[in-house]
Formats: sequence, structure tokens, C-alpha cells
Amino acid sequence: MSTCRICLDPVADSEVHPACARVLYGSTRVPLLDVDLAQIHTLGLAMAGRASISGVQRKVSLGIAVDRRTLQVATDGARYILKPQAGTFPFLPENEHLTMLIAAAFGLTVPSCGLLRLRDDTLAYLVERFDRPREGGKRRQEDFCQLAGLSPKEKYDGSAELCIRLVRRYASEPGIATLACFRLLLFGWWTGNGDMHLKNLSLLIGADGRHGLSPAYDLLCTRLVIADDPLALTVGGKKERLDRATWLRFAEYAAIPAAAAARVLDSPARVLDEALALCERSFLPAEQRANYAQLLRERAAVLG
Repeated sequence: MSTCRICLDPVADSEVHPACARVLYGSTRVPLLDVDLAQIHTLGLAMAGRASISGVQRKVSLGIAVDRRTLQVATDGARYILKPQAGTFPFLPENEHLTMLIAAAFGLTVPSCGLLRLRDDTLAYLVERFDRPREGGKRRQEDFCQLAGLSPKEKYDGSAELCIRLVRRYASEPGIATLACFRLLLFGWWTGNGDMHLKNLSLLIGADGRHGLSPAYDLLCTRLVIADDPLALTVGGKKERLDRATWLRFAEYAAIPAAAAARVLDSPARVLDEALALCERSFLPAEQRANYAQLLRERAAVLG
């Protein structure tokens, strides 16, 4: 038995369940991307400067051929984003894939994603763009940096409280969006994400013009590669040593009912077994799997 590169469940005689492939690619066949890691940078240049290269993670936009047999570099109408291995911090694709699956178990809305094996046998992270519906067109997305009137360089100059104020001001259903934002920020802390900054939270504008919190994206456990990495955004003025009381005070600031806040804070303990099982089945190396699992246990206990 192998492990499915999309759902992480066991799979026989394949690397991906046909049903999982259909969800991500629209076909039971996994499309071919006949490139290796060394060529990813060249592929980005072929996009005439439209590749997004942020920090150490290179990104390439891809489309899928009409016959769904190949993935191709796309300048317009790209349906996917591909993130290959990063030399500075190893196993980021495996890290992000696992964290996205834990997020789904936690109750967050996430886009379809999986791991794609390149020609040199390295794994890259592939995620479907939620702002590019399969039926065509493009949905407008505004990240919290834009909503706050800040430049991209100021993406770390914010707080969880600022996120709540932005949601309450711009979301069409502030109560629902506020609770969703609270859940996302808590998840980032639980999973040791020190890079959840203002550009990694967004409102998505639907075809009906309504503004709601976008699906979660760019989720990583940064503590696997940067020891003791603090939060990017303060919560109650703190980036470290948060506890249940900290989050309850933040929920009170966000005007979230105490019972609703308690249910969210109990979520890590409720889904811990499933998260640990995903860790064990993930494509991370054994040491990172163990460290991730330890972090999840410790922080779930802090909230308990």
C-alpha cells in the first residue's frame, strides 16, 4: 500500500486515489508536469514576470490542458499554484500540504490541494486557486493589508484585533466572518504558524457582490524550520505564551459569545487524534512528524 498524495489515506496500486484526483484535477488521471526542480525558476521566467516569488518559496502559476493530461505554465486564467522544494527550508511542500489537511479537519474551508511528484522525484505542493472558478472568470480578493491601507512591506505591522476590525467593517455578514476569522487565527497559533501575516488573510467577493472570509491559504507550521518562531500578529499584545485566557479575552474583544468561543477553543482537543494520524501518514521526515505532533499535543493541552 502507498499513501495518497492528496488525502494521505492508504491507496493500492497508485500514488493517488482516482476520486481524489477527480476533485483536484477534474479527472481520475493525474496530469503530467514533465519538469524537475531546477527548471521551476525557468518556468517562472517564461511567465513574463508574472510568477510570484515570495521569500524562499518560489511559486509558479499553472493551467490544465483541455484534455486534462498535462499541466502547463499559465499567464492568464491559471487554475493552480505550484510550490516546489525550497533549499533554505526543506520539506515546505509536505509541511503545507499536511497543515492544509489538518485545517480541513479543524473545520476551516480550504481549497483542493495535493503533492505532485516532479521528474527528479522531488515533491511539490499544488493548490487550486479559489479565486478562479472552474466555470470561468475571476473572483476579486482583497487581503487584509489592502483593506487596512498598508503596503505589502507592512504586512507584519498588525494584530489579531486589527483583523477583527477589518472583518466587522468590510464583511457582508460580520458575525459569521468574525467567528471564522477567530477560528483561523487560533488554528495558526495551534499549528505553530509564525507567518500568518496580513497578506495571508483575505476577503473574497462573490458573484453576488457579497464579501466573506476567503478559504484558508499559505498555512505552514513554521516552527518545524524556525525554532520558537513567534506569531506574526499579536493577540492581546502578545506573540508568545498565549493560553486559553488570552484567547477568551480576544473573543470578548471580537464580541463572540462565550459559548461559541469555548467551542472553537475546544476544537484542537476534539480533532487532535485525527491531526496526529495525518501527521503520521504525511510525507514529512520522521523527525518533523514527531516535532509537529508534539506541538499539537502541547498546545491542545494549553487550551484544555
